[in-house]
Amino acid sequence: MNLLKPFQEMSQNFSIAQKDINSSIIRDVLLNNDNVILSDAAVSDIMKCREYLSQRVADSSDPIYGVNTGFGSLCNTKINVNDIEKLQTNLILSHACGTGEIVPCEIVKIMLFLKIRSLSFGYSGVRLELINMLMDYYNNNILPIIYTQGSLGASGDLAPLAHLSLPLIGKGEVLFQNKIIPSLKAMSQFKLNPIYLSFKEGLALLNGTQFMSAYGVWCVLEAKKIFYISNIIASLSLESFSCKADPFNELISNIRPHAGQGYTSKLILKILKGSESFYSNKKYVQDPYSFRCIPQVHGATFDVINHVDAIFNIEINSVTDNPSIFFDEDKIISGGNFHGQPLAMAMDYLAISLSELGNISERRTYQLISGDRDLPPYLIDNPGLNSGMMISQYTAASIVSQNKQLSTPSSVDSIVSSNGQEDHVSMGANAATKLIQVVNNVKTILAIELLNAAQAIDIIKPNTSPFIKSFLTKYRKSVPFLNEDDQLNIYIKSSQEFISNFDVLKSLDIND
Repeated sequence: MNLLKPFQEMSQNFSIAQKDINSSIIRDVLLNNDNVILSDAAVSDIMKCREYLSQRVADSSDPIYGVNTGFGSLCNTKINVNDIEKLQTNLILSHACGTGEIVPCEIVKIMLFLKIRSLSFGYSGVRLELINMLMDYYNNNILPIIYTQGSLGASGDLAPLAHLSLPLIGKGEVLFQNKIIPSLKAMSQFKLNPIYLSFKEGLALLNGTQFMSAYGVWCVLEAKKIFYISNIIASLSLESFSCKADPFNELISNIRPHAGQGYTSKLILKILKGSESFYSNKKYVQDPYSFRCIPQVHGATFDVINHVDAIFNIEINSVTDNPSIFFDEDKIISGGNFHGQPLAMAMDYLAISLSELGNISERRTYQLISGDRDLPPYLIDNPGLNSGMMISQYTAASIVSQNKQLSTPSSVDSIVSSNGQEDHVSMGANAATKLIQVVNNVKTILAIELLNAAQAIDIIKPNTSPFIKSFLTKYRKSVPFLNEDDQLNIYIKSSQEFISNFDVLKSLDIND
C-alpha cells in the first residue's frame, strides 16, 4: 500500500498549527487528503508577529538580517528602504539553482505541509495572505516542481525551497492533475494572482529544513512498513528453511533486554502462531545467523526507526527559519535553527539500519537457494537445465552492495559556502536523497527474498501458521509458483508491487 493514495476530494479540515503532531498524523492527513486550515489562535499569532515586525521596520534604522540587509556574507550590506521588498523577490529568483531529478510529489506535498506549519507558529513575521496562498497550493494539489540537488542542508534548504516558492510569484512550474505546467496556468484555474513579497517573506520561505524534513518523515513512515513486512517475509524463510523456534523464546530477550529485540521476537512468534512445523523442528542443532539472529538484527533496526522518528517529530513541531521574532519579548533574534545537523545524522543512521535489513535478507535468500535442508538447488526442478532463482540472489547482492555505498554518512562532510560566512554545513539534503534510495532498494531486496521464500515454502509444504497461509494465498494471486525457468524480473516487480500494496499494519493489527 502506498502511503499516499491518488489525490481525492478533500474529506475534512485539519488545523495545521495545532501542537505536538507526529509523523503518523501527517501520514493520516495525507492519506485522507485533508484540507489544511488555520485556527483563530494561529491567525492571531501570525498577525501580531507581523504587526510587531512592521512597527520595528518603521521605527528603527537598525539592521535586521534579511529584512533590511543582504543575505549570507552580504549580511552587513544595508538595503535602501525603497528596495527591501524587491530584495525578497530577488532572493527567490537568485536562489532557484536546483538541478538533478524532480522531487517526488509525495515529498513536495509534505514540504508544503511543513512550510505552512512552520510559518503558522507566529515567529516568522510573514503576512497572513502569504500563508493562505501556500494553503491554496496545498489544498488544491498544485505542487511546485523542485529538484533534488542544490541544498547544503545548513542555511535552510535554500535551493529546493526557492523552487517551492517560485509559483507564489508566478514563476516556475508545477505538477497539477498529473501534468507539469507553468505556475501561472495553474493559478488561473483558481483565479489566483502572484503575490508581491514583502519584507522578511522571501527569507522566511527559504530558511528552513522542510526539504530534509519531508524526506525524513516520508522515509520514517516507509521504514516502519519495511520493518513489519521484513518480519513477515523472514517468517516465510524460517519455515521454508526448517528453522527452530528457540532463538525467539522470551527468555533469550529477557537477559538482553533491548526493546527492539524483544519486540521482534514477539512479532515473529505472533506471525507463526499456530504453526506445527516451526515449533517442532528438531533436525538441526542451530540455524545460520541470518535466521537465528533475526531478533537482534531486525530489532536493532526497529530501535533506530523509533529514535529517528522521535527526532523528526521534534522537527515537525519546530520553527526553523531565521531570524525568529518574539513579539511578546520584544526581540528579533538571528540564530541557526535552519541548520540540519540533527536531521542529517538521523537520516544517516536510518540509512545504515535499513541497509542491514537488506543485508540480512539477502543472506537468507542465499541460504534458501543453496540446496541445503531438503531444498533443491536454486529452488527449481531439474537444476542444470533450469537455473531457477540463481540470479535473483545476484540482483539482491548487487543492491545490498549499493546500499553499503549509499550508507556512507553525509553528515560527516562539510564545505565552506557564502564567502566563509556559512562555514559549516550539514549535508542533510544529500543524506535525505541517499536515504530514499536505500528505502527503495530495501523494498526490492525484500521482494526478492519473498519470491524465493514463497517458492521454498511451496516446495517444503510445512504445516505453517494461519497468518502465513493467508499471506501466501494473497501473494500467489500476484506471483505463481515456478515449475521451470521464466523471466524473473517480471515476478520481482510483481513482488515489489505486492509489498507496496499490502496493508501490513492492518494485517498485523499494529496500532502506531
